Amino acid sequence: MTKNDLVNAVAAHGLSKRQSSSVVESVFDIIFRCFERGEDVKIVGFGHFRIRKKASRRGRNPQTGESIEITARRVLTFKPSKGLKQRINTATS
Repeated sequence: MTKNDLVNAVAAHGLSKRQSSSVVESVFDIIFRCFERGEDVKIVGFGHFRIRKKASRRGRNPQTGESIEITARRVLTFKPSKGLKQRINTATS
């Protein structure tokens, strides 16, 4: 599903396409701002997005075998809720 598909799905619930686009953009903007502040986002019945900090470490360039430093960074992880897992598993049965 693309962002445009999501806008169309929201519009199917009685909003205009312009209003739907605004709603979708607003939701994404709020979520992005939470991530920028390092906050987790938990959507009940859907899942939990969490920012994890990874420390810098030594790595190896697979092409040359040369040792390199992998910088510290933040990564986004997602853990689906129990309800989402159940819906996915019953939908494929």
